[in-house]
Amino acid sequence: MKTYTLNQVTDEIIGKVGTPKRDKFEHDLQMDLIGNAIKQTRKERNLTQEELGKLIGVQKAQISKLEKNAGNVTLETVIKVFTALKATVKFQIELKDLTISLDK
Repeated sequence: MKTYTLNQVTDEIIGKVGTPKRDKFEHDLQMDLIGNAIKQTRKERNLTQEELGKLIGVQKAQISKLEKNAGNVTLETVIKVFTALKATVKFQIELKDLTISLDK
């Protein structure tokens, strides 16, 4: 029986790195991880969705949507949520001749 690495299987099923299908998959995965991190951290802080929403000035429904699909949210909202959850937020963009960092 032949064995395959996870990378080989991912390349075969989802597509190779750099292809549109793979890029979408990677983006969706990252957004799902952000949503799950928000939900888990909110629960660890013993906050309801409504309470977290009040901390950042949005309705409970928006927190619920964010936890289920962080892909439809602005970076500003993500930073507000994690700041309200007392998390350290580090955002960095690296270009050939420029690095931009944001620490909250």
